[in-house]
Amino acid sequence: MSVAEEPDEELLARVLLTRVIEPGDEAGGRWVRELGVRGLARRLAEGGRPLAGVSGKRWKGLLARAEAARPREDLAVARQAGVRFVGPGDAEWPGQLDDLGDARPLGLWVRGRASLRMWALKSVAVVGARACTEYGAHMAATLAAGLAEQGWVVVSGGAYGVDGAAHRGALGAGGATVAVLACGVDRPYPRGHTQLISRIAEQGLVIGELPPGEHPTPSRFILRNRVIAALTRGTVVVEAAHRSGSLVTARAAQRLGRHTMGVPGPATSGLSAGVHELLRGEAALVTDAADVVELVGAIGQLAPDRRGPVLPRDLLEPATRQVLAALPGGGVARPDEIARRAQTAQDDAIARLYELRALGYVERHGDGWKLTRQAVMSVRGGPGPC
Repeated sequence: MSVAEEPDEELLARVLLTRVIEPGDEAGGRWVRELGVRGLARRLAEGGRPLAGVSGKRWKGLLARAEAARPREDLAVARQAGVRFVGPGDAEWPGQLDDLGDARPLGLWVRGRASLRMWALKSVAVVGARACTEYGAHMAATLAAGLAEQGWVVVSGGAYGVDGAAHRGALGAGGATVAVLACGVDRPYPRGHTQLISRIAEQGLVIGELPPGEHPTPSRFILRNRVIAALTRGTVVVEAAHRSGSLVTARAAQRLGRHTMGVPGPATSGLSAGVHELLRGEAALVTDAADVVELVGAIGQLAPDRRGPVLPRDLLEPATRQVLAALPGGGVARPDEIARRAQTAQDDAIARLYELRALGYVERHGDGWKLTRQAVMSVRGGPGPC
């Protein structure tokens, strides 16, 4: 429900619970499922006996949080910042988040004009190392730009490194991008990305589970990743060390049945070790936007065939190429030697040699034939071994 409307009891209860229950708390999700948001909010307001399975210490902590919560004030602050609250059952709620079960967000604070539900229907996550290399930043930006040009929404976490490069790539291509934050969407984090996140809010969407003013913590970063995974059709990892948080996103995507993809890097790079581990498992190797779209897009959206450049000799008939390959790299060969090497009759070999001479591949020397200088590299397949 939009914060511009008069808040009802359901909305106020959900907003209150975002101050009480941490993102991804499955116990809290179970309480919501069993009691409903209004029932749970009333139980916390009454401060009666603890919920089943909750220690006295934790119950006191929950009650203290509930007492300090001011949902009407949170909605007013959000409204002033151009932020709305979207909860399950609202028209803008992305249904795929329900796949998270009891770990589903209580709701999302959304900054930006677009419809989150519509954008999420055709979205891909691009995540990776914060301390990425130039290669990682280039690949993330190029992938994101290619996806944006094909009408896909690029989702990432707004962090330094790969996340920022992915957002910039999509924005630079005039496309759509969504930043999922681990803090209040009115307080961009990291601070160095304040300008970038503001631009995303203008051209795309900035979303998060935490109410206005909330700061990120290490656990909130990790739990935020499940939202990125669930929201999108697939996750692409561009550079990740073995302990990278982006691998958490990829594994969450795998558990949810989403596509998981990785961009390979140098075997000597520790920042590619985590990606290569994914690729040895169930992740698919991708190198550009076409590869990604082939996996996450509609049936028939296939990536183009990969092949090297077409060389002049590729246009020769197979039998003629065989005669050309039968000539030595240096020196002159007789027609009978050439025919024997090409496994054809001598008359056929001579006819094809004259054809090759007309094309500039060979020249005649007395009774023999030899390759022209310009043909030697072409016949031998280009540069030699490095």
